[in-house]
Amino acid sequence: MKLKICGMKDNPEEVAQLQPDYLGFIFWEPSSRYFDGAVLQIASAIEKIGVFVDADLSSVLEHIKKYNLQGVQLHGKETPEYCKKLNKLKQKLDFKIIKVFSVKEKFDLSVLKEYEEVCDYFLFDTKGKLPGGNGFTFDWSLLKDYPSSKPYFLSGGIGLENVEEIKEFMRSPESNYCYALDVNSKFEEKPGLKNIEKLKEFKSLLSI
Repeated sequence: MKLKICGMKDNPEEVAQLQPDYLGFIFWEPSSRYFDGAVLQIASAIEKIGVFVDADLSSVLEHIKKYNLQGVQLHGKETPEYCKKLNKLKQKLDFKIIKVFSVKEKFDLSVLKEYEEVCDYFLFDTKGKLPGGNGFTFDWSLLKDYPSSKPYFLSGGIGLENVEEIKEFMRSPESNYCYALDVNSKFEEKPGLKNIEKLKEFKSLLSI
């Protein structure tokens, strides 16, 4: 199981010392976790993911080059056609595409089909007022009929209080293609400032 810590802003270097697999940087200006800092020197083993919301392709490419991103996370209403155009650009730049789907009480899994060929990963988050960082989990059993073999990130209000639920989920069939956990708001002192001790405890309890 991989770990992605998203919403880097105030203490990314400290968080990087925990050696997660991924760090997420939000490049959507309305976010309280919007990152516009200097280019970071982070261990190459940690992949930097840029989070975008319906951004122009030119802006996405600009950020990939500026911050040496290894992946882009699309958190808006990006269409399969948008993803296809972005996918073509991977011929020049080496990066992964993660398409986010927001889940509420119900979720139509058939929408994934159109994105199969143009994305590397899916990410399931809780639908809220803002794209991500809302602090609530969704019903993970909605993934029990997951129709794909594409690896996905599980996100949405995951915190220390969910450790036993996560362990139970990982024993269920719906977790077969769960590739990584994505955490954010439940490990913060304030938006963008991560609580290092809580993250250490989480990693330890789940051995990730």
